[in-house]
Order: sequence, then C-alpha cells, then structure tokens
Amino acid sequence: MPLHTMKRYDEELAELKQHILAMGGLVERAITNAVKSMVEQDEALATKTVERDEAINALEVQCDEMTRDILVRRQPAAGDLRFIMAIIKLVTDLERMGDLAAGIAQGTLRVRDNPPRVFSNLDIMTEKVLRQVSRSLDAFSRGDTKLAMKVIEKDAGIDVLYKRMYREMLTYMMEDPRSISSSIVLSNVAKNLERISDHATNIAEMVIYIERGHDIRHVDHEAAARLLSGEDEDT
Repeated sequence: MPLHTMKRYDEELAELKQHILAMGGLVERAITNAVKSMVEQDEALATKTVERDEAINALEVQCDEMTRDILVRRQPAAGDLRFIMAIIKLVTDLERMGDLAAGIAQGTLRVRDNPPRVFSNLDIMTEKVLRQVSRSLDAFSRGDTKLAMKVIEKDAGIDVLYKRMYREMLTYMMEDPRSISSSIVLSNVAKNLERISDHATNIAEMVIYIERGHDIRHVDHEAAARLLSGEDEDT
C-alpha cells in the first residue's frame, strides 16, 4: 500500500489489514479444531468450534463497516481502490471458510453415535489445505505475488486428494453398509476442505489484483504466470 500525506489514512488502511489477518487467524484455528474434533470425536471441541464462528462473522461485519467508511470519507483511487475492492471480496472468502470449518465440526456432532473408524487421507489433506490458507494470508500480508501464484498452482493437488478420498469413501460404503452414514460425513468433510482451498486460491488471486492490477480469476493460471513473469522481466 502506498503511503499518503495523511497519516490517519495510512493508519486506517493498516488497521483494516490487521483485521483481515486476525480474521484469517481465527479461520485457521477453526479448520484445525474442526478436523481435530472429527478425528478425536471431541464433541466439546466441535461445539466450541461452531460457537466461535460468531467471532469470525463479527470480524466480517467490522471489516465491512471499515471499508464502507473509508470509501465514503477517503474516496480512494488507483492502488488504494484496488485494495479496498479486494478486501470486500477477501472478507467474504474468509467468512465462507469459517462456515465450512463450522460445517466440519457439525459433522462431528452428527456422527457421535456411529463415528468413522477409517479417515483415509484426511490428515494429509488437512495439512495441505492449512498450508494453502497460511500461504494465502502470508502473501496478502507481504504483498507477495510469487507466493500467491504458488497457492494457485497447488490447488490442483487438493482437488486430486479430494477425488481420491471420495472414491475411497464409496468403496467403504459398498463393502460395509454400516459405514454409510459416517462415510457420507467424511466425504462432506473432504469436500469442505477442498472448497476452503478454493477460497484460499481466491485470496491469492486478490493479492495479485492488489499488487499488479490484474484480475486473473477467470484466466488460465499458466497464462497468468507468464503474464506476471513477463512483467518481472520488463521491470
């Protein structure tokens, strides 16, 4: 973000950014706790995770209010306007990630009477998705477009893991009808994690928009990488 002659304006933008990062921290914790509650069948942790989603929602409202206030009073232009527009989208992605984590925790409560016995590649998928979320937030914090592109490139691997888990859950259901309910819940957990990774990718795309002014949401990612690489060569 560029510096301005008005110190208070810079402070407002920095404060907004810190709110986003705080919201991201809550989301990361929610994902970790939600999956942990499923694996360990910890109903108390699942309940807390669902309840704490309200804190993520509250930060979303705060960020929305801050962005509206900045738009009205400061009338940002150029890079500042891109930053504010990206924040509006980014906040929505974080809030949705929080909802998806809460959905995983709710799944823990739904299978309390018949918990899953096999978790397939859930631990691996969770680790990779959390890394995606962490990298996207780091890219936003540092304005790091190379790290943002890495998040975008790694999303395909998450999709592969999800499909593998889904096929394995279908196999378990066919082999043991008693596992149908828990396997369906685990499939939903995997789907939620895959969607969380998609939202992390959205954040990474917004980082590129903030820093370079390019909207690559509907652009082939290889083409986007070439575009950014070409700009690097020209500078």
